[in-house]
Amino acid sequence: MTTTVLVTGVGGPAGISVVRSLLARRDTRVIAADMDRFASGLYLVPAQQRVLVPAGLAVEFVPVLLDWCRSLGVDVVFPTVDVELPIIAASRDEFSAIGVAVASPGLSTLEVCLDKLALADRCAGVLPVPRTEVLGPAAAVGRRYPVVVKPRRGAGSRGISFVGSEAELLALGSDDAWLVQDVLPGAEFSVDVFADMVGHVVAAVPRSRLRVDSGVSVAGATLHHEELEQAARRVATAIGLTTVANVQLRRDREGRAALLEVNPRFPGAMPLTIAAGIDMPSLTLDAVLGRPTPTALDFRDVAVVRYLEDLFLQMPDIQQVPSSLSGRAPAALGTSPG
Repeated sequence: MTTTVLVTGVGGPAGISVVRSLLARRDTRVIAADMDRFASGLYLVPAQQRVLVPAGLAVEFVPVLLDWCRSLGVDVVFPTVDVELPIIAASRDEFSAIGVAVASPGLSTLEVCLDKLALADRCAGVLPVPRTEVLGPAAAVGRRYPVVVKPRRGAGSRGISFVGSEAELLALGSDDAWLVQDVLPGAEFSVDVFADMVGHVVAAVPRSRLRVDSGVSVAGATLHHEELEQAARRVATAIGLTTVANVQLRRDREGRAALLEVNPRFPGAMPLTIAAGIDMPSLTLDAVLGRPTPTALDFRDVAVVRYLEDLFLQMPDIQQVPSSLSGRAPAALGTSPG
């Protein structure tokens, strides 16, 4: 029996990694979805399996996604875009009503992870957590400078700045949408974690960034490290993780693995974890469908170097991706002279 899976955000590395993982299964039909017809992951699947959807924050996003699921016979949705995660999770009952499972953590887990203050509070006592407070006068008292000022919600390193003195921090005023956090000065590690549908952690795979170019890891390696693995497992249990998350750790001034943040989705570097022997997208598919999954898995220590890959298309391939709003092929794209 073939399972039909729809993957969102296939213009990004996380979405592409999920598509490639699931395409390797003989029992799976993959629908690739994105808001941009130039999203490269659309063209990893046959033309009839490419669709456009609105932006995740658009009011019509969920209704259009539900329509695609009905019309294409989708069994499982894999969201891979940060802003889509809580929106789809909040609509889980609507998807379930039409027989569609959602392959992501539950809404309560997402809410904790996407609010960095709530995450710090939840994990305090579980592992070292940097002092984390909302921006305001109280946050400046007794600090060791510099400190980090970051958005309370948000992904990646967007909006992060370093503040070098108490006076400079006080000048920023008060705003509970921003956090003040102690700097973690040591090496950074990412740990990809897969937990089954009852929250049992099956695998935790640490990886290091061996080379970074413009903020993107272009070389990395998995590594067996008991401290990192156990720290990530404790975080996953504390937040009630099911399916997949990426736990980011950094060494503090005492050299301990401390919590940086949790990305409750498939990371862009997932291909490295898959190559190490832990195919988390495939495991997640089995888990959300109620199929048996292993209770424990080990991985290999492998390294990766990354490069840009080109995919050449005919213009009609791009022009004919169905529109999410009309369900019909859009008018031909304009062409530039010359």
